[in-house]
Amino acid sequence: MAQREQLASRLGFLLLSAGCAIGLGNVWRFPYITGKYGGAVFLGVYLLFLLFVGLPVLVMEFSVGRASQRNMGHALEKLEPKGTWWHKFGIFSPLGSFILMTFYMPIAGWMLCYVWMTLTGRLSVAPDQVPAVFGGMLGDPWLMFSWTAVVSALCFFVCGQGLQKGVERVVKIMMIGLLLIMVGLAVHSCMLDGASKGLEFYLKPDFQRAFDAGFMALVNDAMNQAFFTLSVGMGGMCIFGSYLKKDRSLTQESVLVVSLDTFVALTAGLIIFPACFAFGVTPNAGPGLIFITLPNIFNNMAGGVIWGTLFFIFMSAAALTTVIAVIENIIAYFMDGFGWSRTKSTVINFFLLTVCTLPCILGFNLWSGFEPFGPGSCVLDLEDFIISNNILPLGSFMFMLFCCHRYGWGWENFVREADTGTGLKFPKFLRFYLTWVLPVVFLFIFAQGYIQKFF
Repeated sequence: MAQREQLASRLGFLLLSAGCAIGLGNVWRFPYITGKYGGAVFLGVYLLFLLFVGLPVLVMEFSVGRASQRNMGHALEKLEPKGTWWHKFGIFSPLGSFILMTFYMPIAGWMLCYVWMTLTGRLSVAPDQVPAVFGGMLGDPWLMFSWTAVVSALCFFVCGQGLQKGVERVVKIMMIGLLLIMVGLAVHSCMLDGASKGLEFYLKPDFQRAFDAGFMALVNDAMNQAFFTLSVGMGGMCIFGSYLKKDRSLTQESVLVVSLDTFVALTAGLIIFPACFAFGVTPNAGPGLIFITLPNIFNNMAGGVIWGTLFFIFMSAAALTTVIAVIENIIAYFMDGFGWSRTKSTVINFFLLTVCTLPCILGFNLWSGFEPFGPGSCVLDLEDFIISNNILPLGSFMFMLFCCHRYGWGWENFVREADTGTGLKFPKFLRFYLTWVLPVVFLFIFAQGYIQKFF
C-alpha cells in the first residue's frame, strides 16, 4: 500500500480544517440570529453549545481519522471490533459529501458570478432592480451551470495537484486572504456614520429581545448553529485527521479550529450590521441579505464597487475552501476504498459531481414547479434537508456511540488517540455526559428538524 499523504505543516492543517468548517452559514445566518436573539445573550448560549456539543464531536472525528489513517468511509471498518457493523455507517461520508456539493457548488457559483457583476458594474443599478438581477441569474440555467462548472473545475484541479502541492497550498493562501479581507471590511464597516447603532444591536445584551423571540427558539437555534457550523458528523473532518502527525493533541487542535470558525462568524456580524444600520436597512436572513440587501448598500457607499467586490471575493473564498475540503474527502474515499490513483478519482468524480448539480440548478427555473415542501420550496431545500436534518445529526450520533461505548471503538482508545502529542488533554470528567447525555441531544436535534419541517 502506498504511503499515506500527510500535510506539510500544522498551519496547513488548521487552515484546511477551519476552511471546511467556515462556510456561508457563518456569514448569512450567524449574524442574523445573533441580532434576533438579543446580541450577546445569544452569543453566550451559542458558545456554551459550541464547547459542549460541537467541540467534542470534532475531537472524535479527528481521532478516528488519525488513528485509522483513512477517511470515515473506511476508518470505521479498520477500528471497529471484529464482527460488528460500524463500517456500514461509512457510506454517510461519500453520500453526504456528494449531496452537500450538489447544492453548495451552485451557491459558490452565485458568489463568483456576483464578484464578476460587481466588478463590471452590472450590479450598479437602482435599488428596485437588484432583485431582478438576482432573479435573472437564478432563472438562467446555462449561466448558473457555467459558473458552477467553473467552481467544480477549479476545485477539482486544486485537489488533483495533490494534498500538499494543491489542497494545502491553495487553501492556506485563500484562508489567509479571507481573514485579511474580513478584517479590512469589518474596520471599514465599523467606521461608517451610524455604525454604532449596528454594533449595539449586534453585541449589547438585550434580554427583552431574546424573550420576545422565545427562549426555546433561542436555545434550539443556538444548538443548531453550534452543531452545524463545524460540519461534524459527515466525515469531512475525519479525513484531515488522517493526514495529521501525532505530535499535537487533538483537543488543542480542535480548540484552535473552533476559535477560527467563531472568529469568522463574529467578524461577519461586524461587517454586516454596522453597514445595514449606517444606511437604514433592516438586516434579513438568507440569500436576500447577501444578494439583494448588501449590493444596494454597496451601491450607495463611497468606493462601493471596491468594497462590494472585496466582500464577494471574501464570500467566494469562504465557499470555495469548503468545496475544496469536501471534494478532497470524496477523492480520498475512492482512493482508499478502490485503490484508485488521485488522478483517476479526480477526473471521474469531477464529471459525475458536476452533472449531479443540475437538479439544484434546474430547480430555480425549468423544474421550478417541483416544490417538495410546499409553495416556495425547491430542489435545494430538499437537498439541504437531507444533509442538515438527517446525515449531520445521525452521523454525529454515530461518532458519539462509536467513540464512547465499549461495543464500538471505545472510550479508552478514543482518549488515548486524542491525548497523543503535546497540548490540551481531553477532559475525562465528560465521559458520562458524552456517553449518555449528548446522544440524546443529537436525537432531539434530529426530531426537532422533522417537527419544524412537517408539523
